[in-house]
Amino acid sequence: MPLPSWNDPELKAGTMVRCALWLVHEVGEGNTFTKEQLREAFPGVSQADRRARELRKYGWLLTTNTEDASLTAEEQRFEKAGVPIWDQAARSAAAPKKAVSAKERQATLARDGYLCTVCGISAGEPYPEDSNQTAVLSVSRRDLALPGAQPQTVLTTECKWCRVGSGIAAVDATVVVAEIKSLDTASKRQLLQWVVQDGRKPTLLERAWAAYCHLPARARDEVRTLLEGSRV
Repeated sequence: MPLPSWNDPELKAGTMVRCALWLVHEVGEGNTFTKEQLREAFPGVSQADRRARELRKYGWLLTTNTEDASLTAEEQRFEKAGVPIWDQAARSAAAPKKAVSAKERQATLARDGYLCTVCGISAGEPYPEDSNQTAVLSVSRRDLALPGAQPQTVLTTECKWCRVGSGIAAVDATVVVAEIKSLDTASKRQLLQWVVQDGRKPTLLERAWAAYCHLPARARDEVRTLLEGSRV
């Protein structure tokens, strides 16, 4: 079924839906666009940029210069399309759940050690695959189904990439299986626990690293001096 045209005057859809279609038709995944281009596409619509940002609630990945230093303040990159919100059924099924309150967000971030529970990256830390892009953490609600227990909704901390299942390169399942087979018994048991829980708890070392990353420069120097003085 062909996609609707974003500028079809007969299309009964709001600006957010039209922005999504514009990104797909005119920009394309992996390409950049500017705020000026967005304003030109939707003349007279003062909230077009805001409506485009709201697409993130439906799994659309838009990168700004705060996450990718190679972009200018006026640029964004359309990384990946999310839920096809022009389809009312798909949009309704993926409607954002109850918003996470500021208190819940802070408590969850603290509980998770200010680290992504999927990949373990800290807020503001560059991704190993692309040093121009830094991690942005968010807290979201996820449905968790544990064996022998009733499904429950939990709050979890995830970075931008893990939240939308994005990355620089696809992962080869055969490679993952081979790496798992090479693990010792204790590591396999730990991995199974993460799989069952659909997430992992950071280690004490990872928590210490995340805490260090949040220190001001002067305090970091003090920690470094302390560590260098405790070398064996």
